[in-house]
Amino acid sequence: MARAVAEGRLPGAVVRVEHHGAGQPLVHDSVFGCKALEPGPEPLDAATVYDAASLTKVVVTAPVLMRLVEAGVLDLAAPVRRIVPAFAGGEGITVRHLLTHTSGLPASLPLEAPWAGHDEAVALACRSQPTHAPDSLFRYSDINFVLLGDIALRLTGQRLDALARAWLFAPLRMRDSGYLPLERMPAACIAPTEWVDDQDSRRLLRGVVHDPTARRMGGVAGHAGLFTTAADIARYARMVLEGGSLDGATVLRESTVARMTAVATPPVLAEQRSLGWDIDTPLSRARGRHPRPGSFGHTGFTGCALWIDPPRRLFHVLLSNRVHPQARESIVALYEEVATLAVEGLRELA
Repeated sequence: MARAVAEGRLPGAVVRVEHHGAGQPLVHDSVFGCKALEPGPEPLDAATVYDAASLTKVVVTAPVLMRLVEAGVLDLAAPVRRIVPAFAGGEGITVRHLLTHTSGLPASLPLEAPWAGHDEAVALACRSQPTHAPDSLFRYSDINFVLLGDIALRLTGQRLDALARAWLFAPLRMRDSGYLPLERMPAACIAPTEWVDDQDSRRLLRGVVHDPTARRMGGVAGHAGLFTTAADIARYARMVLEGGSLDGATVLRESTVARMTAVATPPVLAEQRSLGWDIDTPLSRARGRHPRPGSFGHTGFTGCALWIDPPRRLFHVLLSNRVHPQARESIVALYEEVATLAVEGLRELA
């Protein structure tokens, strides 16, 4: 990590590795580099809040949807059109297809023409046409999770930010996690991301979501918008390892966690996804070079990774702002190296 920072691959990062075996938990917490490089260098600490990008999909949207399944108000086999009548993608696309990225829908909403707001985003998503039949192709798609966020809103009358706060962050004591962080904390607590052109001026995104679609949606979306810390993500990961409960608070049933993290894609597809999580696809390098069946995780465009390995009782979190002050090359090789070293370090301790 220090070498990657020195080489200019990212400004800085917070890395946390935890092992929860039979004895005392083993925790490794490290900070590397700077919180910001522009307009001037700023020191980084482990409490820095990061834009977690697509970690939103598995830390917010997937568990919220599974809570609705638990409550009996959502059926994963339900056609999307039954819940979102304007959806034009076909009767065969179900909620499960959205969660597993097997809907055949395009990867993202168009950004060429100006639009703004949740309703307009959902209207565009509803007009999107699949290029393949459901279950015949794995294509990672933000459109899937834009629709899932809207489904949660339709079934509860509440946005994802309110649902996540009530159902996940408050009971798990994830005190620094949520959407729209500038409503809760000073900008100085948050790692900035990229400079963007905005109405003939340049501004540095700091506490404003980096993802352009989520930004046009007002900062609350199913595919991106979460801001969080490594310590908070670690609490979430411990809840998953413990089958839905942590420190006396239960947010999901054990059977629901098992269902959410098991392979949910059809055998005909080589790529394996669960209900939101990555298991074994070309996007899986964050699992490292020693993968074990039963592990799962996700990454985020801004430079974030979470991989949970229940068979080893191990997980690691990497949060960074590799898109500051401008987008850099992908750091997926770094994700792989950190995950590999986490497993190898555990072997050495054993």
